Order: sequence, then structure tokens, then C-alpha cells
Amino acid sequence: MTYEASYEARHGSGGGSEDSRAQELIDAAQEWVDDDPDHETRVELGQVLARAKEGDAAAVADLEDRFSGMLEFGTAGLRGAIGAGPNRMNRSVVIRAAAGLAAYLRQTRPEPFVVVGYDARTNSDVFARDTAAVTVGSGGHAAVLPHPLPTPVLAFAIRHLGADAGVMVTASHNPPQDNGYKVYLGDGSQIVPPSDSDIAGQIARVQAVADVPLADDGWQTLGNDVLEDYVDATASVVAPDSPRDIDVVHTALHGVGSDTLLRVFERAGFPSPVPVEAQRQPDPAFPTVSFPNPEEPGAIDAALDLAREIGPDIVLANDPDADRCAVAVPFTVQGGPDDGGTDWRMLRGDEVGALLGHHILSRGVEPDAVFANSIVSSRLLAAMAGKAGIRHEETLTGFKWIARVEGLRYGYEEALGYCVDPGHVRDKDGVSACLMVAELAASLKAEGRVLTDVLDDLAVEHGVHATDSFSVRVADLALIGDVMARLRATPPTEVAGLAVTRTDDLALGSDALPPTDGLRYYLEDDSRVIVRPSGTEPKLKVYLEAIVPVADHDRGRLEEARSGAAARLAELRAEFERLTRT
Repeated sequence: MTYEASYEARHGSGGGSEDSRAQELIDAAQEWVDDDPDHETRVELGQVLARAKEGDAAAVADLEDRFSGMLEFGTAGLRGAIGAGPNRMNRSVVIRAAAGLAAYLRQTRPEPFVVVGYDARTNSDVFARDTAAVTVGSGGHAAVLPHPLPTPVLAFAIRHLGADAGVMVTASHNPPQDNGYKVYLGDGSQIVPPSDSDIAGQIARVQAVADVPLADDGWQTLGNDVLEDYVDATASVVAPDSPRDIDVVHTALHGVGSDTLLRVFERAGFPSPVPVEAQRQPDPAFPTVSFPNPEEPGAIDAALDLAREIGPDIVLANDPDADRCAVAVPFTVQGGPDDGGTDWRMLRGDEVGALLGHHILSRGVEPDAVFANSIVSSRLLAAMAGKAGIRHEETLTGFKWIARVEGLRYGYEEALGYCVDPGHVRDKDGVSACLMVAELAASLKAEGRVLTDVLDDLAVEHGVHATDSFSVRVADLALIGDVMARLRATPPTEVAGLAVTRTDDLALGSDALPPTDGLRYYLEDDSRVIVRPSGTEPKLKVYLEAIVPVADHDRGRLEEARSGAAARLAELRAEFERLTRT
């Protein structure tokens, strides 16, 4: 019987006295400690276990959390807090995951080749080395990137080197205490069902870490050649003769993106962005930000402060593993003591998505090109593709779906993820996206225009597509299920005075989309609301979109349309904040 199965057998029924359940938990923890190959986590869990044996209620509760189940392996791989126990990120969990992946790959490839990358988070290098050791120990071949690098470099290396799979050790934009384990297959895209469940099944068959063969060596540590090849490929996303005069401020948010991005800009012939020095070097503590996600309020404040000081044309930001790109632009302050002055605002992910789509279309695309975005992203890209006469597809949330669209030329999701070069990286890539935004901004600057002028053009042509989103964070994941069940049992028929004309339960799937937990509402004025649980964090996410045409396509009526759309969004948000209250 596997560890996970034996634990569920001991605890699944919830029966027995409180003392007997506590003893079963203590026995399970001791079993885990005895099998743990890591001295640090053995000591950590051993100390909790000792207190629990003495009857310390807080220690027993701590064990309950650590042993509430094995950290779940899904389409996002693994992601969780670093620590000891099966419900944490640690060497025991990673070795089991690597063994499960190796067993899955060996079903079709006797000697699978796996490329492993890692960022600068705590223990990322350790987990990468363990993955290589398991791969080689199982009879496969492994190559590890030379040092902490962005996730897009790993995604590039898989196809570039002809690997059967890839693993990136990163928690992306999660809080500092987390780490993660992202799995790619040989086409360079992230795993999707049924691969995730097949790998999870193989992981569950690992009875003990001690049973997993670990090689002491035998894997290859790659040189910088693969990085140089990525830099060359990424620099090629811009036209050789496009304008290069652009001043950029950049922040890496204490992640691994700065050096790679600066090399790409230099290789492409662009001026070197001015880095936010306090956030330039990788630091797993993320000391200057409370949450290292460019989407979070305050995350790029240091970059905006530097922009106010030196006055660049644009601000660019990457998340810690540099697969996302955020953009900020200057605007003229109207009203108040700073009336007429300049300040900065971050563009929404949908705005950047539209700008990049416009830029790619303006350079010309093949007739069979396909644009794609996730269902929670704006419908503006679909309108743009339709006007250009090219195919557009909606996918489930996540680049694992976008990257699999056949014929993909460009894809994005509103959470700051953009794929502008699917021929080299079939995943979101914040470095190539930053470079292409810089090219667009430089081209516009040469014409005396700015990024927001293009957003105005698109709104006049296709209507104002105003988007917003909010999250309901929970400590107890069951609360998310409760909200979704309530919405399904009593679906709203009217929202903010508008009739709900169509409700899609995304869990039922369709010809166009596989099943996923979510609800989609269309209102009579073409507004749309989507409610779905997050796939990577303990929160419920709500996405809102209001579309308001600009009367007579008259640029003078643009602000009127924007005001109407903003008012509609505010009404939708207020109503769904009430409907999703836990």
C-alpha cells in the first residue's frame, strides 16, 4: 500500500476517539520523518512531533495541516509552502513527483530525456538537482540549466534540445514562503489532462522515498549556450529595421529576469532599460514587496517612483520567474493639486494583450494564423482578429491550453501572460513580450504617439471593452465550493438591473471547451461575468467585462463611452461582491 493510501486508510473515516486519531497522526508523522532524506526537514518535523507527543494541541493541529493530504499534483504541477510533511514543498515530495514523472515517461520512452530549470527561490536548486538525480537513477537522461534562469528559457530549451519533458522549479509570483514544480512535455507546453492525472497516479505508487533510486551524478549541467540561443531567438521577435529610440525603466521584482532581459534588449539593439536596483538581484525573501506579483497593488511602486524621478517613456516589469510582463504608462493628471502634471498607471493585462495583438497584426500575419486568449480575457482580441479576417479561439484559463491551439501565432491571458513567439516558446514569455512592447512604443514615439493612442484607436473602432476582476481569498477551501454550489442552486436572473440572457456552467464542458469549474453569465447589454476558483491559490476569482460602442465611431464621444463602461463595471462588481460573499 502506498504512503498516501495508507494514510487515508488511517484517517479517511474520521472515526475513533480524539486520542486515537492523534496517535495515528503521530505515527504517520514518525513514518514520514523516518523516510525523509533531508536533515533540515527531519529536524523541523521532529520538533513538531515531539511537542505533539507531549500533548501540545497547537503541535497536533500543525501536524493535522501538514498531513491533511499529499500536496496535490495537477495541471499546475505542484505549488505550496516550503516545509516538512506531505502537504508542503520539500525534497520528499519533489522526489516522489520526479519518480512519478519518470515512470510516466518510461511508458513510451525507455530512456527519457528531461531538461530541468530553476529560479532563485529557497531550495529551487536542491529540488532541481533531486529531479535530475531521480531521472538518471531511473535510467533516463537529464540536463540542468546552468544557473537560476527565467521559466521561458526552460520552455525554450525543451524544444531546442529535443527533450521528452521539462521541469521548472518555481512558484512564479506566489508569496516568498512558497515553491513549486511546473512540468512540460516534449512539445514545450505545460501538461494538461489526462497527463496530469496519469503522472499523479504514478506518484501515488511511490511507497517510500527510500525506494526511489537517486543517482549521485550522471546528469549534464548545461553551459550558457542554451541561454545564448534563447537570447538570439528572443531578440529576433522585433523587426531589424524598426525604431529603437525608447527609454525604459524595468523591475525584476527580486526575481531572475533582469540579466536575461537586459541581454535580450542589448542583442536586439535597444537601449538598456534602467533597472530598479533595489529589486534587480534575485532574493527569495522579496524584501521590498509584500506580494511579488505585478498585478498586486503596490508591487511595482518602486518602478513607478523611479519613473517619476527620471521620466522614461514606459515602465516594464516581470514577475519573479519572468514569464509575465506588466506595462505602465504616463498620463496627464486632471483635477486636484497636481492638475496638468504627469503620473503613471499600470495597464491592465487585457490592454497589453490588445496592444501586442495590434502590433503583430500591423506587421502582417499569414492567412492561416490563429490568435487565442483565455475565456476570462477580453473579447477585444476576437473582434480585432475578426476584422483582420483571421481565426480566433477561446481557451480555458492557463497557458497550458493557449499554447496547444493549432496554428497559434499569438496568444494571451489577462493575468499578464503573453506568447508572441510560439515558434520558440510555447508558453507565456515575459521577456519577449517586454521587448515587443518596447518596439511598439519606440515605433509610436517616432510618429509622435504613445501606447494609449493605440488603445483609443481600438476603442473607437471596436467599442470600449472595459474589464475588471476581483478575488475572494479564503482560509478554508471548502468555502469556495460553497459559493459555487450556491450560485448553481440559485443562479441570478438579473444583475444590476439587466437580465441575464445566458448562463454557462463550464463544468459541463462544450464542443469548444473541456469541462472546468466555473460559471459564465451574459447580460442583455453584452456585459459578461465569469466566476471560477483559482487553479494555483486559495481564492475565488471573478472577471467582469462591459462593452460600450463609441457613438458613430466618433473620437469625440470616446470618453462618454468609457464613462458608461466604467459605471457598468462598478455596478457588476458591487453585485457580484455580494453574490460571492463567503
